[in-house]
Amino acid sequence: MKKDLKQAIEKRRTYYSINDKSPISDNEIKEIIDFAVLHVPSAFNSQSTRVVLLLGDNHKKLWNIVKETLRKMVPAEAFPATEAKIDNAFAAGYGTVLYYEDESVVEGLQNAFPSYSENFPKWSQQTSAMHQFTIWTLLEEAGFGASLQHYNPIIDEEVAKTWNISPKWKLIAQMPFGTPNGEAGPKEFQPLEDRVLVFK
Repeated sequence: MKKDLKQAIEKRRTYYSINDKSPISDNEIKEIIDFAVLHVPSAFNSQSTRVVLLLGDNHKKLWNIVKETLRKMVPAEAFPATEAKIDNAFAAGYGTVLYYEDESVVEGLQNAFPSYSENFPKWSQQTSAMHQFTIWTLLEEAGFGASLQHYNPIIDEEVAKTWNISPKWKLIAQMPFGTPNGEAGPKEFQPLEDRVLVFK
């Protein structure tokens, strides 16, 4: 039985221990992506978010790019820990969702509405965040665990070259996902009275 929206939001957590099994078909994963891209709102109805779904060898290839990029940057004595994290927490999963924003759309809005020009890049980031949260929640509802990673911009050029991504697409985040190997750990919450104000 599907969870209601509040239950789905509450259940969504960060999972680093995942495997390469899938509780649903690849077509159903694609349907989750399609649903979010169609129905998540965007400022000025810009529809600027672009999503790339990597499965199978393409998923593995992405995390090898991350690993080889970091190998050139991380001190040799520290790299084994970095490699283990990538191999066991990200590459071990079933797939990865890449989140992009189309800068040509953002630039078009800046030109069309110059008085809001400086806000469109911020609103674009907010649009991406809503897509990330929606897809993350729907993947979890389907039985996956996921996490959100930010190896951009150091991997941007190689990723764009590998999958022939438009140079106008700006990489925002990477979301590896797979079947969780266990339950998520406890989550701490800051007091609501410090975070929410109500005036009647």
